[in-house]
Amino acid sequence: MPAWIPNVITIGRLISVPIFVALLLNGDRTAAVWVFVAAGVSDAVDGFLAKRFDAASKLGAFLDPVADKALLLAAFMTLGLLGEAPLWLVAAVVLRDIVIVGGALLYHSVTQALTMEPLAVSKLNTLVQIALAAAILARLGLDWNSGPVETMLIYAAAATTTVSGGAYIWIWGRRYAAFERQEGK
Repeated sequence: MPAWIPNVITIGRLISVPIFVALLLNGDRTAAVWVFVAAGVSDAVDGFLAKRFDAASKLGAFLDPVADKALLLAAFMTLGLLGEAPLWLVAAVVLRDIVIVGGALLYHSVTQALTMEPLAVSKLNTLVQIALAAAILARLGLDWNSGPVETMLIYAAAATTTVSGGAYIWIWGRRYAAFERQEGK
């Protein structure tokens, strides 16, 4: 299987982000739910194809997390704008991603040696954020009563977002200190 097939699926996921946002903003919440679900399925499919058929590529390794982040950030920001997600949580989610991307760019610009390994707490954070966005969307578009589950997920997302952001700051701080020590020799 050519490596470009999973990449095309990932690009399709990126293209689905503005469609998802437009559907939500235009009040077509049921369609927005299904676009969100399709984007999630496409993430699983492109990952499966890349691994199963040894079709992984450098482009795909870059695009896949960008597509995931774009969808999650768009979902949280749009749901916050619509008053369906707490603005304090939206701010925390956006701030965490700004800190991670900004920290990575700063670290790379200083050291020229950035390696990104997602932390376990970061993977858990992503899972919780996806579950929360899905619960809110299911309430809006499928009339699912997500009450206590949604409340629990809000606090779980707040906790994992905070811990994950702090963990990246701690790790990069330690790496930078080690880099400075090595450069000072």
